[in-house]
Amino acid sequence: MRGLIAGVDEAGRGPLAGPVITAAVILPKDCIIKGLSDSKKLSEQRREKLYDIIIHEAICWATGRAEVAEIDQLNILQATLLAMRRAVEGLEEKPDHIQVDGNHCPDMDGICTVEAIISGDDSVPAISAASIIAKVTRDREMRELHERFPEYGFARHKGYPVKEHLQALEKYGVLSEHRKSFAPVRKRIKNN
Repeated sequence: MRGLIAGVDEAGRGPLAGPVITAAVILPKDCIIKGLSDSKKLSEQRREKLYDIIIHEAICWATGRAEVAEIDQLNILQATLLAMRRAVEGLEEKPDHIQVDGNHCPDMDGICTVEAIISGDDSVPAISAASIIAKVTRDREMRELHERFPEYGFARHKGYPVKEHLQALEKYGVLSEHRKSFAPVRKRIKNN
């Protein structure tokens, strides 16, 4: 494959709150960044260090997002694919080909070719890099949300449906940052 190849991945499909964040990263062909892996397999401290290395080494990178309202309107898969397209469109250099983690591809309307790679965030360096950029970006946003609503514990669980979050949802109610189409949130609204 000749030309520029971008790796694309997402963070935040499973949480009950916050946007889904995606990233697209184009790495130089000879670039080797030690420790790249699926962001979920790395410690928060390691992800932060790798984030700094990636943004320094990449030819270019960009993030995309779909907000809670878009997730509720479209569904999480379609919102994620939209956010992936936004990330690719945000790149300063236009890729000839994108490699996406998973088994679904965003519609790029012929802008570039697209390939889905299952477990790509573990095997393709540019996808691993995108995974890390997306995860660090989203985690930072969830820590900011925690500052506004500390009683929900967002800094600890990042919006995932863990016991602490479900208990806070029951006790304090639904925020505008919660995904109303997700079952635990929908149930809380219905029971209110």
